[in-house]
Amino acid sequence: MGGQRFWRYMLVWALLVATIWFGDRFVRGVLLTADEPRAVTPRGSLSETERSTISLFDATAPSVVYIFTDRAEAPGELGGRGTRGAGSGFIWDAAGHVVTNHHVVEGATRVAVRLDNGEAIPATVIGTAPNSDLAVLRLSETRAALRAIPIGSSTDLKVGQSVFAIGNPFGLTRSLSTGVISALERRLPTGGGREIVGVIQTDAAINPGNSGGPLLDSAGRLIGVNTAILSGSGSSAGIGFAVPVSTVNRIVPALIREGKVPTPGIGIRVAPEEIAAQLGVSGVVIAEVIPGSAADRAGLRGFGRAAQRVGDVITHAEGKPVSSLADLATELDRAGIGHSVTLTVLRDGRSFTVDVTVIDIS
Repeated sequence: MGGQRFWRYMLVWALLVATIWFGDRFVRGVLLTADEPRAVTPRGSLSETERSTISLFDATAPSVVYIFTDRAEAPGELGGRGTRGAGSGFIWDAAGHVVTNHHVVEGATRVAVRLDNGEAIPATVIGTAPNSDLAVLRLSETRAALRAIPIGSSTDLKVGQSVFAIGNPFGLTRSLSTGVISALERRLPTGGGREIVGVIQTDAAINPGNSGGPLLDSAGRLIGVNTAILSGSGSSAGIGFAVPVSTVNRIVPALIREGKVPTPGIGIRVAPEEIAAQLGVSGVVIAEVIPGSAADRAGLRGFGRAAQRVGDVITHAEGKPVSSLADLATELDRAGIGHSVTLTVLRDGRSFTVDVTVIDIS
């Protein structure tokens, strides 16, 4: 009797388990399966930050352009076989001037600019400023309405301030990245031993192809031109740099007018920095003084090979230590062409000061 009751319980339990198992499969496989398009869940309004960012992009993106370059080794159409490059830029004025980086168009045999409406237009490089990594292009005739980018200020920026970069990273057009100003007053080396001063550092994603594109403040105004990243892999590592708009707004009009910008100097050629290290001095060693230059008129000396004389060493400019050509160039920029700068010079173990007029060496 007890054995029959046991088997009866076991049968009920087995039926219960089977019912649950098959019922679960039925519910999941039939009743809960979404085999038709699901209903859209309504959302609330966009946040104020989202609306502001969308508005900024919509207003500014039409001013940003895609720049194609051709450095072909053999004759061919733009974009054909050969060395190709790409970068970003932005509309400077309604006359068709476009601003980008010098390194974007350096060595290019042909340049074309794609506008916001998709129109690709041949362009001419009318001026470059390698010491500031800036260049100006002029578009050939176009019927498109050109929207010049609004200009902001870089003199009152604050670390932590929101910034926005628009460009064409890796060929992906009209890409927006956001971030903050990470640091100010950085110095960025350029060709010729000089540096761009006052550079803006940002953590907004800047990748290859962003070069020459605008860095914007939260009002959609230009505050810098994206120019470089610090990365071993060549991709954004959260450290990007932009030429400040104060420099851009000074250099670009000069490039439009003259095709070049004045370069402050005194008329010397300097020895490699290793020479100063070998001599055990900190300063700029003069290798050669250009005849008739301001340095020549001031009595500065370069290497005297016949007399086996070491060149003068410039140790200070306006009382500030200079340990490289970049340091000296910065002080000459501050003094300005046509003005005098006081240099401290070391010659044969003796230190003296001399006033030299800053000239244009461009």
